Amino acid sequence: MKSDIDIANSIQNYLTTCEDEMLTFLNKLVTLESPSSSVRSQHKIIDQIRVEFEKLEYDTIHVFGKKTGGYLYTKPAKRDRQLPLQLIIGHCDTVWPVDTILKMPIQKIGNTIKGPGIYDMKVGLTQILFSLRAIKELGLSLHVTPLVLINSDEEIGSKESTNAIKRLAKISSRAYVLEPPLGLDGKLKTARKGIGRFTITVKGKAAHAGLDPTKGINAIVELSYQVQKLYAMNDIEKGITVNVGMIEGGISPNVIAPESKAIIDVRVLTEKDGQYIAQKIKALKPNLEDIELHIEGGIGRPPMEKTVRNQELWRTAKQKGELLGLALDQATAGGGSDANTTSLYTATLDGLGTPGDGAHAAHEYIFRDKLIERTALLTLLLLSKPLNH
Repeated sequence: MKSDIDIANSIQNYLTTCEDEMLTFLNKLVTLESPSSSVRSQHKIIDQIRVEFEKLEYDTIHVFGKKTGGYLYTKPAKRDRQLPLQLIIGHCDTVWPVDTILKMPIQKIGNTIKGPGIYDMKVGLTQILFSLRAIKELGLSLHVTPLVLINSDEEIGSKESTNAIKRLAKISSRAYVLEPPLGLDGKLKTARKGIGRFTITVKGKAAHAGLDPTKGINAIVELSYQVQKLYAMNDIEKGITVNVGMIEGGISPNVIAPESKAIIDVRVLTEKDGQYIAQKIKALKPNLEDIELHIEGGIGRPPMEKTVRNQELWRTAKQKGELLGLALDQATAGGGSDANTTSLYTATLDGLGTPGDGAHAAHEYIFRDKLIERTALLTLLLLSKPLNH
């Protein structure tokens, strides 16, 4: 019977022999540009990924979206139905429009590989496929059956795929999310802030700014008071941030503004704080007389908290990393992902992608020498026994 270290070494050795093939496949995924808004582009990349899963003898279903490319759901064609389930999540959409690759071509510079969407998160999709392939080719035994969901709307809030993610998370004993890790040293994400979006609309009264200034009620002035109230809600120590990111208002410089609007981004570390800040925003009252205040929105992505089961999964990852010579660390991310959803229902570990930098930025890249080790880490996690929770 092979020891844990022998299995880890055999996985690394196998993946090393596949490195050129992994990089070729990654190059293909990056070349298949797939912005969230392009349904046709999403169908192309999902078809490409589906073919690879079918080679692994996985059953695949492409569930079409109403406004997006939908999602790919896949599971082993032959499986022991007595085994518990584990969910693996990735997304194939990017923030980059089609033809970005003409301005940001794939480039290999030293130990980095650059390209639009390579870090967030086409390298993660590559890891999923080759991790499952390593398990199959090496004849390794799974204690937990993998279910894979790859969606095409994560970058725009996963509105069409969240219900499927919830259903699968509820029946899974754990979830692994292949988003990029945090920082150049590749910290795994064991917590994420919840994200809220609110819109405040102020309705005042128009009047001629020169002839009848006292007959108007300026909605922009009222909004300025509300902005100050919103910024007073920031509590950095508790991890609560409230940002007025967009404002608009008025119809002409010579008219007392009859309407104004602000869009607010909110981040919280706990569900309790999310409820608190949402109530506080919705309880805002006008400062000026005869002003109407309309407040819409709420916490869309709940926080991924450092739960007991999430920390147990983190400790498993740390132990598996040691078998590969990795000194892993954990961190909290300010942004949200599908891990925020899965964490509500099952043990979740995020940030299992390949280290690099530049998500949503023009210098987006991965470290080439980290691809094998992070794919090996995912493989060991998929092979690990069920958690105790």
